[in-house]
Amino acid sequence: MNNSLVIVPTYNEAENIVNIINHILSLSVQFDILIVDDNSPDGTSKLVNGFIKKQQNKVFIISRLKKEGLGKAYKEGFNWALNHNYKYVFEMDADFSHDPEDLVKIYDNLEKYDVVVGSRYINGINVVNWPLSRIILSYSASLYSRIITGMPVKDATSGFVGYRSEVLRSIDVESLVFNGYAFQIELKFKSFKNKFKILEIPIIFKDRLYGDSKMNSSIIFEAVFGLISMRLKSLFKL
Repeated sequence: MNNSLVIVPTYNEAENIVNIINHILSLSVQFDILIVDDNSPDGTSKLVNGFIKKQQNKVFIISRLKKEGLGKAYKEGFNWALNHNYKYVFEMDADFSHDPEDLVKIYDNLEKYDVVVGSRYINGINVVNWPLSRIILSYSASLYSRIITGMPVKDATSGFVGYRSEVLRSIDVESLVFNGYAFQIELKFKSFKNKFKILEIPIIFKDRLYGDSKMNSSIIFEAVFGLISMRLKSLFKL
């Protein structure tokens, strides 16, 4: 086993999963890969299991019984990573919106920082092929999260992040309550509250070429109203 694990949640990513695994395995830094699949009806897990037969010590899978959301997928993945004593744990999408080459940049910075965020907004707005409405929504969500939480992270909703394992152990991942994109904000906020060093590095985010976006109204609702509740609880230690 390597000391670094990339966790990739999947639901109907058969069009992307083979290429994303191959790309990660080809990088100059060695990463293990954990796929957390929500019982994808398109056969994503079958393709991953084919890799496991060839790469038994590099590619792993958690096959869940039903679609339960991003937050629960990452919680299972984090617990798996901690139980297997990985030093560095990474979050990444399966659809190539995150460039696998940037994993190496995130990895390199984890020697000096506890949390390294692949940021779309640290140097302006670096998003490709998104409609203006979605750019405004995403950027506004990050601005809103900074105002509500007081956290100096420009891309709080980013799902391309590297964590030192001690960060995840200190947070107690089972205590995380959100399940959509607010989960990403909550995780960074708890890291910030626990005095861990957070660095943002610039990335270029590209909209997926294949498959469908997982964004929906319930995710937006959770982010808007859940953050207020999270902030109040932190202020009054509820």
